[in-house]
Amino acid sequence: MTAVAVSRVHHPVTTLGPGRRVGVWFQGCSVRCPGCISPDTWEPGRSLTSVGELVDALSCLSPISDGLTVSGGEPFDQPEALAELLTAWRAITSADVLVFTGHPFARLADWLTLHPGLIDALVAGPFLKDASQSLALRGSDNQTLHLLTSLGRRNFASYERRATRADLRLDAMFDADGGVWFAGIPARGDFDRLRQRLRASGHQLILTERTTRL
Repeated sequence: MTAVAVSRVHHPVTTLGPGRRVGVWFQGCSVRCPGCISPDTWEPGRSLTSVGELVDALSCLSPISDGLTVSGGEPFDQPEALAELLTAWRAITSADVLVFTGHPFARLADWLTLHPGLIDALVAGPFLKDASQSLALRGSDNQTLHLLTSLGRRNFASYERRATRADLRLDAMFDADGGVWFAGIPARGDFDRLRQRLRASGHQLILTERTTRL
């Protein structure tokens, strides 16, 4: 069974695609966009498991999930594991698949040709912290949304629009050790505003590149 490095698995995720989704964050990223919300997922080679064990976890969540969102880290840094995972997902549920990648869409052509139909919607391109941020489901406007299947067109066509404030909300999740991490696409300056509000309340926000993985 193929090995895979996974930062975390969480359900429900409500900020990265429609409905209440299961989210999988791959561990390891060769793109490393400055300003990334998840620098803790950059370091490769940590949190190794097997695709089979990951699929077992997803099998328990798929009946209560509206879709699967895969992010990272960089999913396409582990292309064989990604293909095996999504093939298994197709076997256990008809729910859709959304994948985020920092690679340009053209660079993924060979993988997509070898594995047709595994991804319904794909957000491609690096996050650019100095670029404008006006489009739904994208952290910066250089990123592109690709609807690759009929299911993808049906479930994600509504994201071909300008972002509203509701699109820029975050899910907050707490680890057993009291750490908190966020899923979603933050508006520019959100973490600075959070830091200021916590400081005004006598608390301190410390951002780290390490995390407790689930």
